[in-house]
Amino acid sequence: MQIKVKAMGPYQTNCYIVTVDNKEFIIDPGVGATEWVKANVTHPVAILNTHGHFDHVWSNAALQRELGIKLYTPKADVPLLQDSSWMPDLPPSTPDVTIDGDTDLEFDGVIVKFRHFPGHTPGSSTIEIGDAMFSGDFIFERSIGRTDFPMSSPQDMKKSLARFKKLEYDKTIYPGHGSTTTIQQEQKHTDYWINTL
Repeated sequence: MQIKVKAMGPYQTNCYIVTVDNKEFIIDPGVGATEWVKANVTHPVAILNTHGHFDHVWSNAALQRELGIKLYTPKADVPLLQDSSWMPDLPPSTPDVTIDGDTDLEFDGVIVKFRHFPGHTPGSSTIEIGDAMFSGDFIFERSIGRTDFPMSSPQDMKKSLARFKKLEYDKTIYPGHGSTTTIQQEQKHTDYWINTL
């Protein structure tokens, strides 16, 4: 598996291109991601959103159109793709496939696992491919996603962190902002965040 990353836009949102068995998955194409993605893919198969905030989905529609591939988005966050109170000029996008809760997808032998961890947004999810977890704005290195936005829920985040703490495997975490970390490293901090919320 090969992973390319570039921080996009004013919020330096990580856009990932994940290549497995000559298939390329584009995760969270944010502001200005279109040209970078097009220059770095040869066999794209899907666009995957961890959640619906504008800085993660800005280039969804352009890449759907220009690459001719499907968009997969957590169902509860679909309204955020159509209307952003923060960014009224957000290019609206419509997923081809909505992901409802925990869902495993197969792309010609490659397994992509959406895992629902609401709190930051109602649909907030991680995406696992091989030994990598793309965490969006759920978990960062020694931090968690904010829960003071419209549609955020501190109570849901507490439940998601408690569930995350119980994961019995380790993978490298590739977050929506900042540097990589690991599941087991961040599990050490979950009690602190649960008690802080």
